[in-house]
Amino acid sequence: MAPTPGRCLIALSSLLTASGGYIADWNETHVFNPQWPPHARYHNGQTMTTGLLLGLSSLFYLCQTGHHSRQALYTAAWLPALHLLAMLSGILYPGALPVDPAFGEGFPQLYICGTLLGMIGIGVGLEVRRVDSLVHVDTAIGDARQCKSE
Repeated sequence: MAPTPGRCLIALSSLLTASGGYIADWNETHVFNPQWPPHARYHNGQTMTTGLLLGLSSLFYLCQTGHHSRQALYTAAWLPALHLLAMLSGILYPGALPVDPAFGEGFPQLYICGTLLGMIGIGVGLEVRRVDSLVHVDTAIGDARQCKSE
């Protein structure tokens, strides 16, 4: 499938979803933090792997062609969005903080996830509009051919 602006936005968000956990957490503040108990490391690894699998699965569906391509597009968009929404929901749990107090305050996930979710939404909108315009052109060509043959 040829790259289009909409698919590129979704693909970029999928790649960042797949790699973001490793970029953000594979360091002394998370994976190698000596103060973290083993069970916290387990959940961090689980979350990083979930992002990787959802991002890669999104890319798989994004490359699908054929008559189910719209459903594949929606699936490709939904998979990384699930991970991003789950990341945002972490603040809702009792005692949760988006940033370790030793490293400051704030909620950087809000900006990161908001940007990626925006990219996904714009990408889907662009791609659906592009596909719909192609369907209208194909329909018009088919109608013209049918009139010509009658």
